[in-house]
Amino acid sequence: MDKILIRGGKPLKGSVQVRGAKNAALPLMAAAILADGPCTLHNVPCLHDIFSMDKLLASMGMSVEFTGRYMTLDASAMNSVTAPYELVRKMRASFFVLGPLLGKFKKARVSLPGGCAIGTRPVDIHLKGLEALGARICIDEGYVVAEGELTGADFAMDFPSVGATENIMMAACRAKGVTRLSNVAREPEIADLARFLNAMGAQISGAGTDLITIVGVDSLNGAEHVVIADRIEAGTFLIAAMATGGDVTVLNANADHLPTCLTKLREAGGEIEVHGARIRVKAPERPKAIDIITQPYPGFATDLQAQTMAMLAIADGVSVIRETVFENRFMQVAELARMGAQIDLDGNSAIVRGVPALSGAPVMASDLRASAALIIAGLAAKKGETAIARVYHIDRGYERIEERLAGLGADIERVHD
Repeated sequence: MDKILIRGGKPLKGSVQVRGAKNAALPLMAAAILADGPCTLHNVPCLHDIFSMDKLLASMGMSVEFTGRYMTLDASAMNSVTAPYELVRKMRASFFVLGPLLGKFKKARVSLPGGCAIGTRPVDIHLKGLEALGARICIDEGYVVAEGELTGADFAMDFPSVGATENIMMAACRAKGVTRLSNVAREPEIADLARFLNAMGAQISGAGTDLITIVGVDSLNGAEHVVIADRIEAGTFLIAAMATGGDVTVLNANADHLPTCLTKLREAGGEIEVHGARIRVKAPERPKAIDIITQPYPGFATDLQAQTMAMLAIADGVSVIRETVFENRFMQVAELARMGAQIDLDGNSAIVRGVPALSGAPVMASDLRASAALIIAGLAAKKGETAIARVYHIDRGYERIEERLAGLGADIERVHD
């Protein structure tokens, strides 16, 4: 099993290219089920989660060709509506196939999902929305079994779930009549999915706001689409630069997708410059303490909370982090403490008392974003070596991160244990 070794204390400097967004590419791949012809996606990241979705779609008969940054998907020969447990359990995003399968084939059998252990994240909003469209749903031996002709309806979400918004929106594209979804998630990945579906012939308006309207159509064609830049990866590199006192420019980024993150980095003392698709951060010698509250977009992203905690562990002053999205997303705290961080937990809040420096230590990754936090802490550590185990978590969402950080001057390597 691989480990990542880091000898910290070096400011990150230079530029780094941001890859396509994993959280956009996965629902886009699922959406290709709806098309009657081949679809081509550009700027697709090479990640374990992408490969997992590739295997799942192929298991149902879809043709998937992935070369470089280009992926072609053709659902014309799909012969199964079952997403098996052995594939879905590896990645929660596999559940995205439920909506398009139901919309196109009027039936689906999808295993209940797995993924990072950062909370219960129930799928009840997905199911309630599909039931509102007329689907008959039951749970059978760990599988969601859904069937029925879909009809447009009005549905208000209990919580603006990103996955539920995407799943219901995909299903509604093939429903008869008009669907209005309110209190939906507003993330950029949802607007990106709507652009792809509209290129296929769907009639979707309002994506990116809290009210989406979908006029159902009889069929969808193949289309070509460029995956948006990964805002979480961009934020991770910017936070790493802040934690190391560096000067880093992220390329192929979209500052409009990081409004709260950039505001908080400025509050922590960072100088932020935005020029088109380039975001540059010039860090102070030591970041200032700040308070953050994770919220649905455009609030501070929960997917950047762990990385920010690592930065604040060496900040000047006391910071408070309040996690409101997932109930179990402080799993990095114990490992950061091994490196000298002073963090106290109080329910869904973490009180971070910044220390002058962290020390390298052997640590273990517990989920994707916690892995990134440990890497940032290792980069910021002034002495010792940080050895991060179970780095398969980071490979789910960051493509060859050790090579790209090395390109910014980090002393980092991957070794096989």
